[in-house]
Amino acid sequence: MKTDPQINLPHVVEAVRLAFEEYERALLDNQLSVLDGYFWDSEQTVRYGVAENLYGAQAIAAYRRVCTRVGPGRTLRNTVISTFAEAYATVSTEFSDGETDRTGRQMQTWVRFTDGWKVVAAHVSVDLSTL
Repeated sequence: MKTDPQINLPHVVEAVRLAFEEYERALLDNQLSVLDGYFWDSEQTVRYGVAENLYGAQAIAAYRRVCTRVGPGRTLRNTVISTFAEAYATVSTEFSDGETDRTGRQMQTWVRFTDGWKVVAAHVSVDLSTL
């Protein structure tokens, strides 16, 4: 008999929320080693960005060291955390950079490994229609 995974268990949602908030703090503070630690250290990790497609944790880490850092005016809205059982989650959010009127979108797939929650796939896009 097939059963659906337990969705949005409160303790799992809270754990993912805390990990996501720490990731965001590291992003704003440009704490590269913290950001690196939140990505699954694998060639299978993928991050699609506004103008780049990155395959593997090493490519993601290298990109962080040359890209323009996120500004302190970044704000989030409409953040949705969905969890499935104890070890799988998605985080979707919209963001503003605090400098333009553009809206960005960010989606991350998180998996709980023995050493904590890690992003295994991410996608970032920006609404370019307001340019």
